[in-house]
Amino acid sequence: MRAFAVAEGSTALSEMEFPTPAPQGTEVLLRVTRSGVCHTDTHLRAGYYDLGRRGKLRLTDRGIPYPLTMGHEVVGVVEAAGPDAGGVETGGTRLVYPWIGCGECGACLAGRENACPQGRNLGVARPGGYADHILVPHPRYLLDIGDLDPSWAAIMACSGLTAYGAVSKVLPLPPDAPVVVTGAGGVGLTAVATLRALGHRAVCAVDRVEANLAVARDLGASMTVAATGEDLAGAVLAATGGPVAAVIDFVNNELTAPAGFDVLAKGGTMVQVGLFGGELTIPTALLALKMVTVQGSFVGTLPELGEVLDLAKRGVVPRIPVIDGELSLKGVTDSLDRLAAGGVAGRIVLKGE
Repeated sequence: MRAFAVAEGSTALSEMEFPTPAPQGTEVLLRVTRSGVCHTDTHLRAGYYDLGRRGKLRLTDRGIPYPLTMGHEVVGVVEAAGPDAGGVETGGTRLVYPWIGCGECGACLAGRENACPQGRNLGVARPGGYADHILVPHPRYLLDIGDLDPSWAAIMACSGLTAYGAVSKVLPLPPDAPVVVTGAGGVGLTAVATLRALGHRAVCAVDRVEANLAVARDLGASMTVAATGEDLAGAVLAATGGPVAAVIDFVNNELTAPAGFDVLAKGGTMVQVGLFGGELTIPTALLALKMVTVQGSFVGTLPELGEVLDLAKRGVVPRIPVIDGELSLKGVTDSLDRLAAGGVAGRIVLKGE
């Protein structure tokens, strides 16, 4: 099998050949037909996360094995299954839940594998979907996409799930209480669409790129703010008419995070999702006086992915723009370069053979 992977010590992808896995036990082998490209993979390609004054959190320090085959938004066709993978039929098209835990800790036993401290996520700690095939450890991580377009279904595994998980942390709210969505890339746009689909009317999208804001308006944003000036908080407050009930930050850097805190109303909630890096310094007195909640959010649970798929199947959530690409060395590399440069209004999905 071919894989488009990063070697240790490198930031360039290479085409590599590996033995096609023979599934054992409960494992299931799928031929990859769609693989979404996530901005997180630009950080994985770089080999670290930016921790501000604390330096860099390197993947090697987290025990991530190399070569690293990324790609965690995967739809594929079942080709083979281990002897203990009951009920799996070959030939079926399935969406892969990639946020896999150890299966033994309290978080995993509670159904929150995405919160596992020893996560074995596909596309990070295990080989992912930038390849011909992907090995999934258990059939419970495979979801039937029904009649959904496979490209649309693929992005549910991260873009859809991450947006849904973050939105769920701020709702319910009065429908006209302003919610700010910072970052109108693929995940942020999905969050705008999800908020509107769940009945929220006051959604303010923030981005540097007007094309992204135009798509956000098409998907239901009632207000948009161009993040081009020096006073981002002031621009948001001017658009929303005052402090806001919630902020969901899909950028989450040292510019957007302080602005998000500054625009929160008393008792407001700030959900930090993006991995752009930096740090947030909060006045401790204001944290208490404003009674705000600052919460991190990382993707979502397996049951939540089922809920996201159900919303999509019922046509509740509108489809965000999907940009087609080819699952090849050039296709993966070019797509990651585009995301790193910014301004992609939608989600890139690579097609396999």
